Amino acid sequence: MSVGLLFSGQGAQKVGMGRGLHEHSARARELYAAADAALGWRLTEYSFNGPDATLTETRVCQPALFVHGYALFAELEAAGKLNGAKAALGLSLGELTALTAAGAFDFETGLRVVAERGRLMQEACEASEGTMASLIGGSPEAAQELCAAHDVDMANLNCPGQIVISGERAKVEDAVADAKAGGVFKMVVPLNVAGAYHSRLMEPARRAFEVFLAGVEIRTPGFTVFSNVTGRAVADPAEIRHCLVEQVVSNVRWEECMRGAAALGFHQFYEFGPGGVLAGLARRIDRALAVTSVQDYDELPL
Repeated sequence: MSVGLLFSGQGAQKVGMGRGLHEHSARARELYAAADAALGWRLTEYSFNGPDATLTETRVCQPALFVHGYALFAELEAAGKLNGAKAALGLSLGELTALTAAGAFDFETGLRVVAERGRLMQEACEASEGTMASLIGGSPEAAQELCAAHDVDMANLNCPGQIVISGERAKVEDAVADAKAGGVFKMVVPLNVAGAYHSRLMEPARRAFEVFLAGVEIRTPGFTVFSNVTGRAVADPAEIRHCLVEQVVSNVRWEECMRGAAALGFHQFYEFGPGGVLAGLARRIDRALAVTSVQDYDELPL
């Protein structure tokens, strides 16, 4: 049976993630030690002990989730449990973990790319006043109309009835008030985030990331990987590079990615990352999709 791999995005992090894996796996300890050395700061300390405020910082959170997700994948792969894995998908940051699992980057290169992406996105957050909000129960068309009326962007199309908008704080707050008053959406939830991810406010990060990524080798993935930007499989290194750059400011077409994987025959998935967020989205996209969430060593099906 063909198995798909899912990798978490920013927002799924929690203090303590990966601690058990680090304690029980020599392989994971090697990966975390390599990450600490490459980054020049203690990723292990922030991942395992926090504080939460530091782990939530974009520059810390993105490499922390990357190493955690990849270490879980590597442990299961080494145990011979992923021989049927033929596709990988990742939510936003998780797309880079998926590409690394598929061999488009080696671990050290993937970590370097993620760390620079996180650093640039944090700079863009600090240079702007942005935020995000989740719209529950409405259509993409209604969300797009709301975005156009308030000059904000649609950031995530996560699953049926869940869309995230992003932009300047004042404009998002106006959009939230309008959405609550209009009755088109069942619920409108302002999000506690550091900035307006996947919006035009990330353009400075996109431009700098494009320059950085131009000097990074990208190999053809060893199996199917889906792009958040297009919602389709991507294999050509030049197209992967383009999509990774555009993803910084583009909306995340997660529902399309999952439906695309299902159309290729992938209905069984492992989710690598905290919280089981992607399993929850999968249930709302298609109840025929079965996702096993793996958050730490004791949940690995060894």
